[in-house]
Amino acid sequence: MTTRILLFVAGLVLASSAAWAETSIKLMANTSPPYADAKLPEQGLALELVRHVFSRTNHSPDITIENWSRAIEGAELGVYDGLASVWYTDERTENLQFSDPYIRSTLIIVKLRARRGGLRNVQDLAGRRLGVRSDYAYGIDFESIPNLTLVKENHLIQNLLNLLNGSVDLVIGDQRTMAMQINEYLGDQRSKFEVINLELPQRERHVALHRDFAAHKEVIADFNKALAGARSDGSYDAIINKWDERYGGIK
Repeated sequence: MTTRILLFVAGLVLASSAAWAETSIKLMANTSPPYADAKLPEQGLALELVRHVFSRTNHSPDITIENWSRAIEGAELGVYDGLASVWYTDERTENLQFSDPYIRSTLIIVKLRARRGGLRNVQDLAGRRLGVRSDYAYGIDFESIPNLTLVKENHLIQNLLNLLNGSVDLVIGDQRTMAMQINEYLGDQRSKFEVINLELPQRERHVALHRDFAAHKEVIADFNKALAGARSDGSYDAIINKWDERYGGIK
């Protein structure tokens, strides 16, 4: 009788362990410092947040960092289970299920402090030369702005150098990325840059899983619940503040 009871209890323990065993999820992210970069601590702010949130679930993310075209293609083809850091679009929902947004990106426009003049709205960009990244979706209809010249570069730092040498009049970019790159590469010239007081679109980053991934609904629901918990207990803000303090800002 005792042996049967012990076997029964052992069976319950094994079943419980199986139910709570971690599910490995293969995710991709594109290199986008300070949000995702293999060279950064914790591989960047966004990926540290993603891992922190998933640590509160029974799902374990295995994240690979690639360039954007390979990341989105790999997720849409189902080579990977999903993306660790992606913006929402209606088109992408055909293949991907999105989590709640876990971080917001703020766009800013900078100019040289020595140059006078500002902008009241995006239409005031007319006739200017604006430094942009060639692979970045800004959420702004630049084509509607007359005589605006977009000077495209692969990296934000190239745009900032163009601003310093007079090749462009203004540069647009993510606030955190701008602060990081000025701090790392142009720290002795930080005072030359000035942020223009202009309200611009904000972009939100999500985890997105391929709809062919069997557990996509469960995983996304668990992530959303854990994200809410991290926000309420202060651990979410602690990670955000740590990164924002690391690179300072631009005024």
